[in-house]
Amino acid sequence: MPMRHWKKAVCVLLGIAIMFTYVEPARAVTNESIREKEDQIKKAKEEVSNLKSSLTDVEALKKELERSKNDLTVYVTQLDSELSSIQEKIEEYNTRITEKEAQIVVTTEELNEAIKQQEDQYEAMKKRIRFMYEKGDTFYLEMLFSSAGFADMMNKADYIEALSRYDRNKLEEYVQTREMVELCKEELETEKELLDEAKIAVEAEEANISSLIEEKEAQIRSVSGDISNKEAAIKEYEEMIAQENAEIAALEKAVAEEKARLEAENAQARIYNGGMFTWPCPGYKRISDEYGNRIHPILGTQQFHNGVDMAASSGTAILAAYDGDVIAATYSSSMGNYIMIDHGSGLYTIYMHCSALYVSKGQAVTKGQNIAAVGSTGRSTGPHLHFSVRLNGSYVSPWNYLK
Repeated sequence: MPMRHWKKAVCVLLGIAIMFTYVEPARAVTNESIREKEDQIKKAKEEVSNLKSSLTDVEALKKELERSKNDLTVYVTQLDSELSSIQEKIEEYNTRITEKEAQIVVTTEELNEAIKQQEDQYEAMKKRIRFMYEKGDTFYLEMLFSSAGFADMMNKADYIEALSRYDRNKLEEYVQTREMVELCKEELETEKELLDEAKIAVEAEEANISSLIEEKEAQIRSVSGDISNKEAAIKEYEEMIAQENAEIAALEKAVAEEKARLEAENAQARIYNGGMFTWPCPGYKRISDEYGNRIHPILGTQQFHNGVDMAASSGTAILAAYDGDVIAATYSSSMGNYIMIDHGSGLYTIYMHCSALYVSKGQAVTKGQNIAAVGSTGRSTGPHLHFSVRLNGSYVSPWNYLK
């Protein structure tokens, strides 16, 4: 092989070898991906700002509630509405916490990938720079001077330009990768800040709920104590219970009428198969008030308690005790947010004072399904689940059905 052709071949092979020392990234960094990352950081910073400004001003709420203290029913209803709003905020914050923890994992992976990509590009650039330093400008001159003719020289000039353009592109990629590394670091810090703020917000709102519940308890006790004589207080309580019973009875009547219609049409109505209930408030076994006749904690007289009170923290999951159909998922000033489930054969369960309801009227539920959250809405003086069982129009002991 003539010397000039040998030199040409060596130069071409060297150039190709040098080009392939660059490691192509698994995912190329582009101006578009950088802008996308900047938008994500901007959005996360806005979320942090919004989170800090969205916390409940509980003192302002208490001042607003002062106006309705003369009417206990109005007061309780208004306060419960605020409690429900705060509980929704807490659930939203908890959702954000879960999402942000997952996003931090993804962003950390993106950061590690960008750092690895930057290191690989840097090492490749060092090899290229070292080669050019050792060869100097003579490398390109030798390629041109070894040309067999004008056409060959033009081909080599095009090759040199392509190689230079490749070098410029690789330098630009390296600069973009460095920028992406810094953006990933900034995004990770912002996401961690948002996660911390969300956790702080949950703690603050839970404290607000406790404060409002204490305020309501004090007001209920105060109003009951301010009634001029005990007979009036007892009468007011009995009227409240009678209203509850009328509401429950009306629901049962509607179900009975619907079942009669189904029977007339030879359709199958729900039948209770005799199974035992699951515990509706998992993890909490302490009973703060038993079923049956007991001394009322505020009135100080013997009154009938139509369910069992399961003491639990606000937000604790409430489970459907058994398969059934939801016939009520609503609010009343005495029962608060409550759910009533028809299990068939005249058997019903009722779940009172919830902070949140996760099912709606007409929905079929299964045993153990999460249907609500523990709260202190209605005539309640602390977070708990009031769990009642009715059979053929009368309250019965829940212990007949609970494991």
